[in-house]
Amino acid sequence: MKEQLLTKKILNWYDLNKRSLPWRKNVSLQKRQYYTLVSEFMLQQTQVATVIPFFNRFIKNIPTLKLLAKVQNKKLLKLWEGLGYYSRAKNLKKTAQTVTKNFKGKIPNNYEDLLSLPGVGNYTASAILAIAFNKPYIPLDGNIERVLKRYLYLKKEKDIQKDNLIKKKSIFGTSSRSSDYAQALMELGALICKPTNPLCNQCPISKNCKSLQKKDFNLTKNNKKNIDKYFLLKVYKKDQNYLLIKNTKFNFLKNLTIFPMEELSKPKNFNKNLNFKMSNMNMNIEIKYLKNSRKFQSPYWIDEKKLHSYMLPSFTKKIVKYLEKN
Repeated sequence: MKEQLLTKKILNWYDLNKRSLPWRKNVSLQKRQYYTLVSEFMLQQTQVATVIPFFNRFIKNIPTLKLLAKVQNKKLLKLWEGLGYYSRAKNLKKTAQTVTKNFKGKIPNNYEDLLSLPGVGNYTASAILAIAFNKPYIPLDGNIERVLKRYLYLKKEKDIQKDNLIKKKSIFGTSSRSSDYAQALMELGALICKPTNPLCNQCPISKNCKSLQKKDFNLTKNNKKNIDKYFLLKVYKKDQNYLLIKNTKFNFLKNLTIFPMEELSKPKNFNKNLNFKMSNMNMNIEIKYLKNSRKFQSPYWIDEKKLHSYMLPSFTKKIVKYLEKN
């Protein structure tokens, strides 16, 4: 009974406070399933506010799963440009092709089949089942994890392990409105139970929240060590054009266009020009200007003044802008 009361409070709050998001539009069942698939791929490691304009542009240009399965990679990556983690876009297309070929063009509505799709892991499968198919799953994203950790005051290292959180989320109960309920829990974390300065006075379940009772909202995080890596980035310039290559060497930005680079192992006299964070990699970059570009069989020259017209990862664009300023 307590769980059902909790569920009801959260849903009532959601009905009054939910954001108007483009993938939540009142559309046909088929479109809702497609919108959920696209939005969940985009929302992997990316915030809602960032995703909205990309989602709108994507759906406008590729409105159906059938068209997604056939879209040219150049167009696909151009629409994805700026979102980062480009493997998501490629996996999204592969998923559309797999669904078209193996599931008669219909996104599967069971866990095992969803996990067989490229780029779909446990979380994404749960989110699709809950949101698109109204099945009683609670996808454990960062927002829901935060609500759960605070509500139950989970502070110890063993308490916040993924396996334990999966068990503990049963405290939220279930609802016949599974689609709304999964989104309500996400929304509660995003809008109320924020990482810092949670709005407890607006929270529908604050009465029994153990963190509020203890006045301690700090979250224990799983320690993920950052790895320092060092790279020498080679710049070749000719008539206002920069030389770029296709990245077949590194696991990050795989098969995308980057400056020629080499990784250095514990370098001495390293003069860092730039620093990038990629997942848990702390990327330190030293820039070296060179002249002999003949060793590259198929270099890709870009005009720095026409940067916006090229299909490039943000990483490469940021380096070009840095070079132009310095």
